[in-house]
Amino acid sequence: MGEVFLPGSLREVFDLLSGEPEALLYAGGTDLFVRSSLEEGGGKPLVCLERVEGLKGISDHGDEIRIGGCTTHSELIRSRLVREHFPLLMHAARRIGAPAVRNMGTIGGNICTASPAGDTLPPLYIFDAFVELCSAGRARRVPISEFITGPGQTALERGEVLSAICLKKDHGCTFFHFEKVGQRKAMAISVASFAFAAGINGDGMIRKARCAFGSVAPTVFTSSNIDRCFIDKPMDEDTLRQAALLVRSEVSPISDVRASEGYRRSVAGNLVMRLEDLVRDTG
Repeated sequence: MGEVFLPGSLREVFDLLSGEPEALLYAGGTDLFVRSSLEEGGGKPLVCLERVEGLKGISDHGDEIRIGGCTTHSELIRSRLVREHFPLLMHAARRIGAPAVRNMGTIGGNICTASPAGDTLPPLYIFDAFVELCSAGRARRVPISEFITGPGQTALERGEVLSAICLKKDHGCTFFHFEKVGQRKAMAISVASFAFAAGINGDGMIRKARCAFGSVAPTVFTSSNIDRCFIDKPMDEDTLRQAALLVRSEVSPISDVRASEGYRRSVAGNLVMRLEDLVRDTG
């Protein structure tokens, strides 16, 4: 492991990156230190962002909520703003690891790791989140679906920091669900995960639906075809069965040490079918 730097401001971060262009950025380090012990970071300098206050916190900006990149998963869970406007993100954060991991790990780290199994990612795709990227010379916003380009790959450029995640409040959904399947009941990397948000009329008809799946494609999987198959229908067995069949036909999972391609495909459809029980229990 290389030298570790602890800047106290974004200006110090950018100054460090200008002198150490190969440096690796981290906040909680829950992903980086595991990877660096196996394959990365041999001798590379490390820039720890945990003391940069400008990268922390959750704030209300009128029509959107801004979440600092170094905001921890535990802070997401405790936030009134997240609970009120984006409960799906709160539910997903609760499923991340153990309390110690949630206390250290950050939402920005979860995004930049760019794992298809990242638990916060499906809700962020559903809400069409933007990531705010800044460097010494500019700032830009990129849709999360364009920022994550593949497993472990992002559009983050040299000298840039993921400073915040921005979420529009007017998503129009009132029903939310997040669920994942792993090899254990708790503290497991997901074999498949499913996030769902819908707007349901008083007569029980679905007027809007968004689905996102983790661990069943190179990046978080979304499909306008699947979303449309819910519209103007009730959340009943027929609707969910049609959606589940479409999900199993469209996802593109791989086989690895945690699960086979066929198992992931089957589980993705089963997670959709679970919605009927949830609606019945809440209705």
